[in-house]
Parts: sequence; structure tokens; C-alpha cells
Amino acid sequence: MASNVTFIGAGNMASAIFGGMIESGYPREAITATSPDDAMLAPLRERYGIHTETDNNAGVANADVVVLAVKPQIMHDVCAAMRDATQDRKPLIVSVAAGLTAETLERWLGGDLPVIRCMPNTPSLVGSGASGLYANRLVDDSQKSIATTLMESVGIVEWVDEEVLLEAVTAVAGSAPAYFYLVFEALEEAGVKLGLPAESARRLAVQTGLGAARMVQQGDADPAQLRRNVMSPNGTTERAVTHLEEAGLRQIFLEAAEVCAARAREMGEELGKQ
Repeated sequence: MASNVTFIGAGNMASAIFGGMIESGYPREAITATSPDDAMLAPLRERYGIHTETDNNAGVANADVVVLAVKPQIMHDVCAAMRDATQDRKPLIVSVAAGLTAETLERWLGGDLPVIRCMPNTPSLVGSGASGLYANRLVDDSQKSIATTLMESVGIVEWVDEEVLLEAVTAVAGSAPAYFYLVFEALEEAGVKLGLPAESARRLAVQTGLGAARMVQQGDADPAQLRRNVMSPNGTTERAVTHLEEAGLRQIFLEAAEVCAARAREMGEELGKQ
């Protein structure tokens, strides 16, 4: 029998996850989504055939798993309002809210709860996400399996043993789609300056990025070897890559990842003071 899963919040990330769950065969009758705005819930009922509630406490009442999918800035008030219902039910808590620690969420919900923090990224919206997950001390193996099922419905899952490593996940996955978008922007601009129409430059750059990613995913060679395979001695690729290396590209990415992780840590500290 499938676990009853309630999503607190019915925005893009929540709908991507339960949409992926249903597509993967999860029973829609075991899924509930909540929002104070029934106008937001109506299209979800029609499209997915799930249960919906405008009252979070009603949504929690029969839940085995509660997925917290509201903005971090309002999470404290949301948790405070559903604390008693959560304590009565003692479900597994899965949070997809950035920055908020498992300890903070557990405290806001009254304590003594199994909590899993998940750091997804926006490609989850198209089924190509990458999520890092961390479980607190009260989560058992069956609950970890449930969380894996949830998040694998929208992409790949990587578990970390230390919560601090979610900051690294944020740096290399959570925030990283924007890095690739910046690369696509830069390649498009370069193509235009070299004479290509903007649309052609964009299509070529994006398809090349997609193809390169697939070659890493589907092949046996690591990225370094694939890079060497393209670099004929004294050829065009070797000259371009050498220029990127000499310009300090690796150091730039390292520094970007470091400041990203530091900001993730700061946000957690700021939000957790409530």
C-alpha cells in the first residue's frame, strides 16, 4: 500500500514532483496538495486527479509523508500553524525549502520528527533534476526509500551523510543551472559577434550542451577524457581550451561555488533565528 503523501504548497516544484510520481505509477489517490487558494488547486485536481485541501491541518491529518514546498520566508508561520496536527500524526517530513536546516524545521514543528532535507534544482520541472538529500537521526531506511522514490520521479538523487554537504550540493547542482545558462548566453553572444544569427547561435550552443551532457551520462569516459578526445594536437579546440584554462576558468568556478555555498550557509542561519 502506497504511503499517503501531502504537499504543503502546490507551486511549480510541488506539481513537478507529484506529476512525476503519477507518471512513474504512483497512485494519484494517495497524493494531496494544499494551498489557501482553491483557484490554484482546481487545475491540479482536473489535471492530476489528486486530493486537494485549503487547510494544511486537514492535509496533514492522514499523511504518512508531508512535503514542505512553500517559500523559506513563510515556512515558520506555516509550520507553527500545523504544529499540533503534525505532532498528532508524526509523519515523515520532507523539505524542499532552501536554507532551512533539519533541526530548525523539526523545532518549528514541535520536535521528535523524522526530517529529510532535499536540495532540488529547477530542471526537476522538466524531469531532469538533480537533488541532494540529507536525513536526520529519526529517519529509518524505509522512509529514506520513500523520499528517494519521490525525488527520483523528477531526476537523480544523491544522499549526503552530513547536512553541511547540502551547501556543496547547492553550489554544484541547486544553483548550477544558472551557470550553464550563463555559458549558453556567452556562447550565443560570441556566435553573433562571429557573424551567426542569434537564433542559430543559441540553437547550436544549447544542442551542443545537451549532447555533451549525454555523452558524459551514457558513455564510459569521464569528462576529462572526453575533452581530450575532442582536442586534436594544435587544432581549434586545443587552442580554445588552452585559452580558457589560462584565463583561470577552473578557479573562477571554484570561487563561484565557494561563495554560493557560503551564501547558502548564511541564509540558513538568518532564517533559523525565528
